[in-house]
Amino acid sequence: MKKIVIFASGSGTNAQNIVRHFNNSSKSHQFHIFSNNTNAKVLEKAQKLSVPTKIISKDDLYSDILLNYLNEIQPDLIVLAGFLLKFPTNCIEAFPNKIINIHPALLPKYGGKGMYGMHVHRAVVENKDSETGITIHYVNENYDEGNIIFQESIFLTGTESPEDVADKIHELEQTYFPMIIEKILNQKS
Repeated sequence: MKKIVIFASGSGTNAQNIVRHFNNSSKSHQFHIFSNNTNAKVLEKAQKLSVPTKIISKDDLYSDILLNYLNEIQPDLIVLAGFLLKFPTNCIEAFPNKIINIHPALLPKYGGKGMYGMHVHRAVVENKDSETGITIHYVNENYDEGNIIFQESIFLTGTESPEDVADKIHELEQTYFPMIIEKILNQKS
């Protein structure tokens, strides 16, 4: 049984999609969802999917408390799916090449501190980019600088609003994120 810990700060649509993808698999998976936001919709979605959750305060995140939780679970993979805080170095060191993130742009473009969600999509539109996409990458100690695992791009017409770009990126995330997670887990078998 593969153990997957998902970190999310917001609506949880990617987390929900990942859990549903694996629930439809013939293999057994165990999920845990962690959030730093007590009001995050991901917590409601997790409850409906019968996935255990844990709220992690910023203090817990940057102390040994989170590391202790993860050591108890011993996850095969840690997935950041809309997690807005920098992941702690002690956890990155304890789980090398076991922490991945999805970014709503083609890194290295539009990466770094503060570049998430609509901030990225507005930048893409303001810069009149002809393409954008998603990047799935390993997490290291710097925002959005870990080794790239997968990228998928879409072309833009130049007439899209940031909201239109967000919708297109969301479709890519929903399609590819679970598949790439499954591929990584199969390589670790």
